[in-house]
Amino acid sequence: MADDKEELVVAELHKKIKEAFEVFDHELNNTVDVREIGTIVRSLGCCPSEGELHDLLAEVEEEEPTGYIRYEKFLPVMTKVLLEKRYRPIPEDVLLRAFEVLDQAKHGFLTKEELIRYMTEEGEPFSQEEMEEMLSAAIDPETNAINYKEYITTMVIDDS
Repeated sequence: MADDKEELVVAELHKKIKEAFEVFDHELNNTVDVREIGTIVRSLGCCPSEGELHDLLAEVEEEEPTGYIRYEKFLPVMTKVLLEKRYRPIPEDVLLRAFEVLDQAKHGFLTKEELIRYMTEEGEPFSQEEMEEMLSAAIDPETNAINYKEYITTMVIDDS
């Protein structure tokens, strides 16, 4: 009985992976541009760091990198990632504590300038593209700040 349930889970994962992959398979030839893999992985509920994504790419790329990833190589690797629940999103309370540490004045928000400084100068820095994407989603245009409690609720995937 357990084997049937596991097969069902794997079949469901394969379906999700195929659907996510096909969105970016513009040539309909079971390949995607290597630059799309991060988006595909994140669309499947995973949140790898850039380093983890780099390692994942090393697993699915051809011996001689072509700039494209084949579905046949991506499927088993991504299935394993999902079954092992790798690259899980950070829990809401941990994200809140991280923002609170940055918000030393305890205002409940960070200014756009503060956010840019923290995201580009601390830890694993965001690229310009990642920074712009985050700012467009996070910053309230009226206040030019991020109310991080509201923002966190949009970031966290409900896993219940």
